[in-house]
Amino acid sequence: MVVDVVGLPAVGWSGLGEAERDLVTSAEVLLGAPRHLGLVPEVEGQERHAWPSPLRPQLPGFLDAYSDRRVVALASGDPLVAGIGSTLVDLLGTDAVRVHPAVSSVALAGARMGWDAATFDVVRIASEGAQEVRPLLAPGRRLVALSRDAGTPAAIAGVLGEAGFGLSVVTVLGDLGTPAETRRESLAATGVDGEVPALNVVCVACATDQPEADGSPVPGLPDDAYENDGQLSKRVVRAAALAHLRPSGDELLWDLGAGAGSVAIEWCRAVRGSRAIAVERDGERAARITRNARHLGVPGLQVISGVNADALTWLPAPDAVFVGGGADTNLLHTVLSMIKPGGRLVVHAVTVETETLLLDLHASLGGELARLSVESLGPLGRFRGWVPARPVVQWSLVTPSADGTRQEDPAR
Repeated sequence: MVVDVVGLPAVGWSGLGEAERDLVTSAEVLLGAPRHLGLVPEVEGQERHAWPSPLRPQLPGFLDAYSDRRVVALASGDPLVAGIGSTLVDLLGTDAVRVHPAVSSVALAGARMGWDAATFDVVRIASEGAQEVRPLLAPGRRLVALSRDAGTPAAIAGVLGEAGFGLSVVTVLGDLGTPAETRRESLAATGVDGEVPALNVVCVACATDQPEADGSPVPGLPDDAYENDGQLSKRVVRAAALAHLRPSGDELLWDLGAGAGSVAIEWCRAVRGSRAIAVERDGERAARITRNARHLGVPGLQVISGVNADALTWLPAPDAVFVGGGADTNLLHTVLSMIKPGGRLVVHAVTVETETLLLDLHASLGGELARLSVESLGPLGRFRGWVPARPVVQWSLVTPSADGTRQEDPAR
């Protein structure tokens, strides 16, 4: 099956070249969002179908139905810039997808702002609260946000204000590339008022007068960044765990016994495209993880209430697993049977019983075993002294690769 993906400029059909028009009119099957399908003229005998929802789970079966037909898909601007083109390439491979791009809204936004493409980050807003921008906030950083709808600019301004970036300049570019194009600027602290076009891009020049307001993706956020009931992997040991887990784009982490969800959240914050599933037995804690994820800018984190080993077998195979609490023989054997070749496993133990289990596993499977002891300065009468936290035993393992060889953990 070969799919031609045609990028539509903002003005629609009139902005397409002759070759791209021929592709659209000669297609037996035309796919796209309803808005895109409405921008091109009707063709007698041509089938037209909107994308299924949810997209990724249903897309393979959806495309199989047209495997013997001439298929063209419509997209906005450049289909490989946060568009359907990337999804189709991931599914079908580069040889089965031919992309015909138009000028993207990202390129137009950079041109309108006078920003070099190397000087800004692009973020796609999928959530109503626009929390996706939060991990990217840093003094002097520039962002181009692809909006979800007309409410996105105000939501972004709200996130900036909450995060201490109220001095940021927010520029809303509406209907880019059309005769109706608009531009309006405001400080995030004053918000975005009035009517905003549904098709808009938000450009943010980050600024703050609060030195501590920094959304650095480096693992080890302060413990008080998380709403928690004490079940939280503390800052230093959390950073040590993530050093061994090695977050990478488009990889999946299981965070088992997730507590406040800190490891899963910082895995997702570290590299855009990283995915995580937080599994927590306690329902109240699971709800707390969801709130923490939204507040810290990773609203797409999947949270599951329940941690029994039998409940894990239906989950997609992970690239990395963190077990922060409740580790037992059955759970770890299930994890080891499901983790992908070359996967990274980190288990923390604070009880003698779990520590003994990890000693046995280390003796039989290898990996690295460390005991982490952290002391913090605190008051001691009229003076100060070092206050020790409960020691944590950490077992980290890189599973054998597909060819059976065991990879070295570069964090060692």
